[in-house]
Amino acid sequence: MKKFDVIIIGAGAAGLMCAIEAGKRNRSVLVLDHANKVGKKILMSGGGRCNFTNFHTTHENYISQNPHFCKSALSRYTQWDFIALVNKYKIPFHEKTLGQLFCDNKAQDIVNMLLAECEKAGVSIQLHTRITTVSQKGTQLFSIQTEQEKLQCESLVIATGGLSIPTMGASPFGYKIAEQFALKVWPTRAGLVPFTLQPADKARLDSLSGVAVTSEVSSLRRRFDENILFTHRGLSGPAVLQISSYWEPGEEIVINLLPKLDLLHLLKNAKQNRSQVMLKTQLLEYLPKSVLAALLPSELAEQPLPAISHKQCAETADLLHQWTIKPNGTEGYRTAEVTLGGVDTAALSSKTMEVRDVPGLYFIGEVVDVTGWLGGFNFQWAWSSAWAAGQVV
Repeated sequence: MKKFDVIIIGAGAAGLMCAIEAGKRNRSVLVLDHANKVGKKILMSGGGRCNFTNFHTTHENYISQNPHFCKSALSRYTQWDFIALVNKYKIPFHEKTLGQLFCDNKAQDIVNMLLAECEKAGVSIQLHTRITTVSQKGTQLFSIQTEQEKLQCESLVIATGGLSIPTMGASPFGYKIAEQFALKVWPTRAGLVPFTLQPADKARLDSLSGVAVTSEVSSLRRRFDENILFTHRGLSGPAVLQISSYWEPGEEIVINLLPKLDLLHLLKNAKQNRSQVMLKTQLLEYLPKSVLAALLPSELAEQPLPAISHKQCAETADLLHQWTIKPNGTEGYRTAEVTLGGVDTAALSSKTMEVRDVPGLYFIGEVVDVTGWLGGFNFQWAWSSAWAAGQVV
């Protein structure tokens, strides 16, 4: 039987980072993963360029049953710490928008950096490994039975991620381990995910596939100002992905398609100053023709402005400033960027990520009930929570 100080299950962002930090402390570390390569989600993220952190990361960019839990880890290993590591390896990167940092070249640069750090720290990585059972002897060693062998360790770290993108190997393994040790797991669902539409709305908007509009999207709990993208299945784009993490089934969302305009005021002035210009011609200055055709009744759109009543102006302004739609659902884990819910933070130390009632057992990264916004925040949670655990495992 092979014995290690630390065994980490999951060779993704959090697992590799934790392994590096533990290895630096001269702990013997083994990382296990069932996949054929490390960091699969890193490699596919950000369109293959990995949105590895965000300049503006704070605890306010996270969703959790306990919104304060993430403060400790984020404050002790910050975005600036990870950026310093990226700079150390001379990986070129750029800010795309809103503080989002991407590799100039490929996400493989980040994976190569993590693997180089693992090698320096003496970390062992074992892929193609399926775990059949995890158990604990009294309050001491953990035993991990794989299809090939039996392993033992003092500290066991679960970094198995969530359920998003099952084609990349996502599984509920981490949640099952939590439940095995009597930890509460908050219900999981897809986050940062496109919406599907009701059949009537889908038919009406089908011709808009590929069209993007800068908008303000609101739910009952939150508002985001960014692009929306019409797709052949429904609605996507940054603002929609963001709001999806706050949306509950059956709720409506409100989309302001002209967030920087006071359309009613503009139409009133245009009525007085622009004789015989059609309403749709006026609005074409601000919205694509296809969007107007799908949303505005044609008989109204083709009216000259002087012929349109104040009530019709107000209704048009309301429609475009407060376009209300009830999604049919989401595209689910298949395309979701992250998983909401997970291991209850009340069971964990916010400083070390250790299970309070099971010394030596740790949960880090996406498997925990901490979910970031779109824009590099989930990677930063992976780095920060992993770093915190890596100081003590």
